[in-house]
Amino acid sequence: MARLLTLLAVSLLILSPAMDGDGHGSAVQAQIVPAVISFGDSTIDVGNNNYLPGAVFKADYVPYGVNFGKQHKPTGRFSDGKIVTDITAETLGFESYAPPYLSPEATEENLLIGANFASAASSYYDDTAAMYDAITLTQQLKYYKEYQSKLAALVGRKNASAILSDALYIISTGTGDFLQNYYHNASLSRRYDVDSYCNLLVGIFSGFANVSTYATIPSTKIDICSATPALYRLGARRIGVTSMPPLGCLPASIRLYGKGHNGCVARLNGDAETFNKKLNATVEALAKKHSDLKIAIFDIYTPLRDLSESPGSGGFSEARKTCCKTGTRKTRVYLCNPATAGLCRNASEFVYFDGVHPSEAANLFIAESTLSAGISLVT
Repeated sequence: MARLLTLLAVSLLILSPAMDGDGHGSAVQAQIVPAVISFGDSTIDVGNNNYLPGAVFKADYVPYGVNFGKQHKPTGRFSDGKIVTDITAETLGFESYAPPYLSPEATEENLLIGANFASAASSYYDDTAAMYDAITLTQQLKYYKEYQSKLAALVGRKNASAILSDALYIISTGTGDFLQNYYHNASLSRRYDVDSYCNLLVGIFSGFANVSTYATIPSTKIDICSATPALYRLGARRIGVTSMPPLGCLPASIRLYGKGHNGCVARLNGDAETFNKKLNATVEALAKKHSDLKIAIFDIYTPLRDLSESPGSGGFSEARKTCCKTGTRKTRVYLCNPATAGLCRNASEFVYFDGVHPSEAANLFIAESTLSAGISLVT
């Protein structure tokens, strides 16, 4: 973390953070942006699913959170400790994290530093989220509009508008559209080949981020209509979106689709690469269309693939086994098994904490790898 803070400080021509007695960087002297606002899935869910009685995916039990903060308790984050948005907030100078929007903490002054709308099992395609009782991306955007009203009531419409236009927006989702839907949904995979399915997903992203709420996907001859106004129209001017991760390198994917082999599943990685190429083109088009919009891709595919194939290059010792023991059936293959005791001795040696989510140490590695994209959004 100290290195990450220092790199950002130098890049922004501000003072490097001081070091505390434990060798960690203290917070940057001032917040570089006023708020961090997050949309997406379990990669950045900080506890919203804890407040959804029917949600299939939750991280509200041990061993999740064993290395988080001073209390070492589960918070709803799908890791042993910090996730990428936590690291981003600290790097930007925040002393606390934007709360999960459904939590009791999402009130009054806590809303001034942003809000987190992410929900485990949510995805671009609302049908995917609905299958697992997660908050759909459409509903997350509705919550965001509600948040805008709450913020205006707190500080006035003019101040709220300034906060929202200068805030950093993070979108991280899409994995579930493949792992939890497309790959085992025969009806869906008959309707779309991989290329057209990626067009569908990227079209939804474009409608979500773009000034228009209506996006047409020519190659599939399908129209995507967002149910609520999109981010740009609602004032967002700094948007970072994560790429698709290397789907074939996730331990759960290797277990489910590796056919007994221990290496990354090339076909699944190819699907992720197809999506990422289309996402890159869409982000470039949006940037050209709106001169006042800063938009960038946080490439998590490359660093996570590199760690998965060569963990030693990043100082890790294990990329195939997970730190916690995962389940063997249905959705439990993705998560730590609450019924089975078993946890690695040192999570920082493992790239993956559970079947799909990186450890805190891997999240730090990924955050450092995406630093240049982050800098482009806040300078």
